[in-house]
Amino acid sequence: MSKTNQSPEPVEPAAGSGCCGVSGCCTDAERSLDASVTVTEAKTNAGCGCVTDAKETGLPVVVVGAGPVGLAAAAHLAGRGLDFVVLEAGTQVGAAISEWGHVRLFSPWRYDTDAAARRLLEPTGWRLPDPDALPTGAELVRDYLAPLAEVPALAGRIRTGTRVVAVTRHGLDVTRTVGRDEQPLLVRTVGADGAVTDLAARAVIDASGTWGATNPLGHSGLPAPGEEQAAPYLAGPLPDVVGRDRDRFAGRHTLVVGMGHSAANTLLALAELAKAAPGTRITWAVRGSSVARLYGGGDADGLPARGALGTRLKKAVQDGEIDLVRGFTITRFAVDSSDQAVQVTGATPDGEHVIAADTVVAATGFRPDLGMLREIRLDLDPATEAPTKLAPLIDPNFHSCGTVPPHGERDLAHPEAGFYLAGMKSYGRAPTFLMATGYEQVRSIAAALAGDREAADTVQLDLPETGVCSTNLVTEDQLPGSTAQDDGCGTSCATTPAPDPIHQDGTEAAGGSCCGTAAPEPISIGVGAPAGLGFTTGIEHGYSGEAERADA
Repeated sequence: MSKTNQSPEPVEPAAGSGCCGVSGCCTDAERSLDASVTVTEAKTNAGCGCVTDAKETGLPVVVVGAGPVGLAAAAHLAGRGLDFVVLEAGTQVGAAISEWGHVRLFSPWRYDTDAAARRLLEPTGWRLPDPDALPTGAELVRDYLAPLAEVPALAGRIRTGTRVVAVTRHGLDVTRTVGRDEQPLLVRTVGADGAVTDLAARAVIDASGTWGATNPLGHSGLPAPGEEQAAPYLAGPLPDVVGRDRDRFAGRHTLVVGMGHSAANTLLALAELAKAAPGTRITWAVRGSSVARLYGGGDADGLPARGALGTRLKKAVQDGEIDLVRGFTITRFAVDSSDQAVQVTGATPDGEHVIAADTVVAATGFRPDLGMLREIRLDLDPATEAPTKLAPLIDPNFHSCGTVPPHGERDLAHPEAGFYLAGMKSYGRAPTFLMATGYEQVRSIAAALAGDREAADTVQLDLPETGVCSTNLVTEDQLPGSTAQDDGCGTSCATTPAPDPIHQDGTEAAGGSCCGTAAPEPISIGVGAPAGLGFTTGIEHGYSGEAERADA
C-alpha cells in the first residue's frame, strides 16, 4: 500500500519555551515559531537565557577577501572588540584591484575609504592623500589597503595566499536540520603550498567579490561552443593596452565584445595605441542594434564628462578607427592554428558573420562564484543571485545605483545563521553596487554580530554631498577608474546630488546618472596612458530605460 504525502503535524511549543521564541527550547526538537527568523535569532530576540553569547564562543568571525569591503569588515569587527581572521586568496591585500591597477577611479580619495578603517589608520600617522585627487587602483592598494592591513588591530589577522574552497556547517551537510544553528560554521581553505586547513567560525562574511568569475561570451548566459578552447586568445575585461599588455595588441587585430564602460575604456585605449603602432586594428561587436546608451547624449548630455567620452567614442567609430558590428550574437569559436588567429562566428540580422582576430577582449561582466557555498543554506533570488530580500532593491531592470536604498544585516541574512554575502558578491549579477554601500553593509553586520541590534538596523546610504559614488570591483561597465557593471554605477559622478538618492521608485535627476544632475565641469581621468574624460553611468529606470534611447 503506497503512502500519500502529508504535511507533518505542527510541533507544539514545549512547556516553558515561550521565552525562547522556539518550540522544544534547548532540545533537538526546537524550531523557530517565526519561520522568517533562525532559531538563534528567535532566542536572542526573546532574551532567552539558554542561548550562549556568541562573543563568548571563542571562535572568530571569518572574513573572506581582503579588498576594500573585506578590510572594512575587519575594521568594524575590530572596533566592536570581536575576534576575526581575514582570508585572501591573493599574495597581498587588494590582489584583485592590483590586476587593474592602471585604472583610475572616478571618485576622489575623500570618498574611497571606510570610516572605521580611518579610525584605525589615523593614530599610526596615516593621512588621507589629496582629498580631491583620483587614485588609480594601484594607488588605492598602496596608499590605503596596504597600510590598513598593517595597523595593530588587523596585523597578524590577515592570511594571504589562502583560498577558501568551501563553507559548511561543522559535522553537517546542507540537508541536516536538527541542531544546525548550534554547530559552528566550517571554512575549508587551501594554502599556497596546497595544504588543506579547516577553520571553525562563529560567523562568515563572504566579501570575495566577483573578479575572476566572468560571464561567458556566448548568448543566453552560456559559453559558445569552442569558447573554452579559445581561452588563450581571450583577454580579461580591462587589459593594460598601452602599458603592461601593449605587445599583445600593438600591430594586431583586437575584437572587443561588450557594451559597457570597460569596453569603452579598451576601445579608446586601442585607438590611442593604433596612432603609434601601425597595423593595429579594432573591431567592436555588440549584441544590440543601438549603442546610444554608451555614447550618451553628446553635448546635450546632462553629465558633461559622460557626453565628452561618448562623443570621442562615437567619433572614433564614425572616422573608421573602430569597426562597429551591431547585432552580433556569438555562436561559436574556432582556432585557426595556421595563422594563429581565432575565428569568432556570430549570428546577425544579415546572416552569419565571421570575425578573425588575434585577441578577443571579453568585456561582458561577472557573476558570483557560488560553488564554494553548496553546503550552506542560501536564500538567493533566481534572477540576480542576490539575497532574496536584497534583490528587489537592486534589480537592474528597475534600478541604477542612485536608486538603490540603504540596506543592512537583515537584508543580507540567509537561512544559514551567521553567514553573510557582502560587497559586490552580495549583488550577484546586478550591476548597481557602490563601494559606500558595501561599507554600510559590513558596518551593519558587525553591529549585529556584536549584539547591537539597534545599530545594525539603523542603516543609511552615506553618499557624499556631491553625489560621488564608487565601487571597488571592476565589472562589465568600466572606464579608467570606473567599476560598474553593464548599466550599473560604481563610478564617481562628480555631480550634484539627486533630490533623494534612496527612493525606490526609479526616479533619477536629469541625465539619468547614478548620482544626480551634472556638475559644471567634467572630471579629467586617464584612459590608459593618454589623458581622457571619464563619464558616469546608469540608465534611468534601469534596463527598462533602454528602449527610450534606441536611437544610435
